[in-house]
Amino acid sequence: MAQFDAYKDAFPNARLTRSTAGVLEIALHSNGDTLVFDGYTHEQFVDLFDAVGRDSANRVVILTGTGDAVMEEIAPGGFDFFTPTGYDKIYREGKKVLMNILDIEVPMIAALNGPIRLHSEYALLCDIVIASPDTVFQDRPHLQLGIVPGDGMHVIWPEVIGSIRGRYFLLTRQELDAETAKEWGVVNEIVAKPELMNRARTIAATLAAIPPLTSHLTRVALTQRLRRLIEEGVGYGLALEGISAAEVARSSKA
Repeated sequence: MAQFDAYKDAFPNARLTRSTAGVLEIALHSNGDTLVFDGYTHEQFVDLFDAVGRDSANRVVILTGTGDAVMEEIAPGGFDFFTPTGYDKIYREGKKVLMNILDIEVPMIAALNGPIRLHSEYALLCDIVIASPDTVFQDRPHLQLGIVPGDGMHVIWPEVIGSIRGRYFLLTRQELDAETAKEWGVVNEIVAKPELMNRARTIAATLAAIPPLTSHLTRVALTQRLRRLIEEGVGYGLALEGISAAEVARSSKA
C-alpha cells in the first residue's frame, strides 16, 4: 500500500493535499498555473493515479485544475508518435492511466474550474462532475493533429451522451458549454467558480462519512461497465491512433 507522505510531493504537475477525513485533492498544474499537457505528464499521471489508488487512507478523491482551465493546451515535448518504440510507450501509458483511475476504488469528484479541451475522459471516469459556468468540453487536439481520437474519448463520450451525439462531438470538435453539458448528463451541477471547491468539499465530506467498505465497494459496483468498455476499446483505439499518426509522419516527410 502506498503511504501519502511517500508520494504527495512526487509529481511536479499535481499538487496533492489531504484532509484529516481522508479527502484527497489533486490539482493538476504546470508551474502553479493551468496544466499544459505533454508526454511527460502523460507518463507521470500513470504513476500518480496508481499511487492514489494504492493508498487505502484515501476516502474520497477530488480532481481539479489550476488557474482558468483544467487543460486547454498540449505540447509535443516527451511524445514520440512516429516510431514503433515511441508509440508503444504512448500505447502502454494510454491504456494504463485510465485503468489506474478506475482502480481508485473510492468515490471521485471532478471539480472543473474551466475549459477542458483534452483528456476530458479523466473527468468522466469520476462519479460526480461539477463545473464552473465557463467550463467548455472539447476534443480539440486529435483531429487538429490529424490522428484518431482513440485514447478513450471514442469510448467514453458516446457512452455518456449517446452514440450519435458522441460521434458528432468528436468528429466536429464540438464545443460543449456547461449548460448543455448539464442538460446532456455530462455535468451534475454548475457552481460559481469562487464556490466550486467548497461545493466539492461539501459533497466529499458527505461521501467520506459513508462506511469505508461500503464506499469502496460502491465505487467498484458503479464502474464495472466503464472498466469493461475501457478494457475492450482503448487498446484497439490506441492502435488505430498509432496508424493514423504514422500516416501523418509519412505525409509530413513527403
